[in-house]
Amino acid sequence: MKVSGLRKRWFLNTISVICALGLVCVFAITAYFAAYYYSNMKSDLHFRAETTTDYFADNLNLNYNDFYQSCMTYAENFEDRSDLELQFINGEGRLVASSYGNWAGILSETSDIADAVSTRGPATFVGKDPGTGERIMAVSCPMIYVNGEVIGVLRYVTSTKLMDRQIMLVGLVCFAVLAVVVGVVVFAGSFFIKSVMIPVAEITEKAKIISNGSYGVQIKTHYADEIGELAETINEMSAKISQNEKMQAEFISQLSHELRTPLTAINGWSETLLADENMDPDTRQGMKIISREAKRLTEMVMDLLDFTRMQDGRMTLTVEPTDIRAEFEDTVFMYGSRLAQEGIKLEYLDTEDDIPEISCDPQRLRQVFLNILDNAAKHGGEGKRIEAAMTYEDGHVVVRIRDYGPGIPEDEIPLVKKKFYKGSSKARGTGIGLAVCDEIVDMHGGELILENAEGGGTLVTVRLPDSR
Repeated sequence: MKVSGLRKRWFLNTISVICALGLVCVFAITAYFAAYYYSNMKSDLHFRAETTTDYFADNLNLNYNDFYQSCMTYAENFEDRSDLELQFINGEGRLVASSYGNWAGILSETSDIADAVSTRGPATFVGKDPGTGERIMAVSCPMIYVNGEVIGVLRYVTSTKLMDRQIMLVGLVCFAVLAVVVGVVVFAGSFFIKSVMIPVAEITEKAKIISNGSYGVQIKTHYADEIGELAETINEMSAKISQNEKMQAEFISQLSHELRTPLTAINGWSETLLADENMDPDTRQGMKIISREAKRLTEMVMDLLDFTRMQDGRMTLTVEPTDIRAEFEDTVFMYGSRLAQEGIKLEYLDTEDDIPEISCDPQRLRQVFLNILDNAAKHGGEGKRIEAAMTYEDGHVVVRIRDYGPGIPEDEIPLVKKKFYKGSSKARGTGIGLAVCDEIVDMHGGELILENAEGGGTLVTVRLPDSR
């Protein structure tokens, strides 16, 4: 299972906390049992040592030899030798007798013996035996002679190996229980996370579709909780945006139709007036400006009409076999004369490629070429040079139009084809021309690509399939 997103957050916020608390509990329980076992063993050894010392108190009026002989006899007859070792140690710390056999003369080095002699009371040692390296617990009790002299130490010794195993077993059992608990939580939690992730993924997918312009898309949800409320909110937002888009498209369409009539009259009368040879120069210059601006406004209105048709799905193509090279060259030469008046050189890079006729809508593609050239002049005109070329590559007719202006900021390249997007450019325009061109090229099964050219400027590439 890939741990990311909500799963990662759930693991960090839930499983990690459970594991941390579980480990604390495991260590606490293990420590409790360790203290319990060691405390019981210590109490038992203390009790044995004190009881045995009390027993030998009655024999401490004997002479030393008889006393030590009684110690050896008691050690030889000690019944619990399988679990414990009973030792008698003299005042010098040397072993006199042991229930494990005759080890007389061995010097004991653990601290409990010296502590018992110095404090004249029971002393305990827990740790490694210096002689064997085995972990042991030892309890030493002083043996006090009738004259008050400590003549030796009675010592019980036992290995903690079995007890340590039991403590480790308790720890392992607790750890196993923790692992089972964590496993159950993960298993149960995975279903909960899945119940969240699936609807969230569906909502995210539909939200992306809506953000790409498919307004009105609705999200189906079967949840009456926060996720369902989120889905309903997005559905309501999508519906309202779709309604606003329709109202906007209807308004633009109506406005465009209303503008066409007066613009047609303005264009017609400006051309008629310009045909008058007796018009004074200042008036002629003013009429040229009127005619040029009226034509520019007419082109904007036509773009708006095309945009509303594109939004409503009413844009259609009139496909016919077309000499696409001739259409492109006519467009370039016609537009080139207009750019020449503005001091911009439009250079057509002719090639020897055999450009075949293709099935397309010539009027729509001419509109695309004109729009791209117009954008090159508006946004890259300061370079005073535009290049246009057409080639045939891998079954596609490829049109390239490049300007030598400042280019497009890298962060704006993915956005320039979106409707109404103008970016940081200060050039006049509606921001829908490229969106319409992209739709027309897409309807032809082609591709429109914008990128920054090497050496500066913008390169626009149109790839049209050879669909003969």
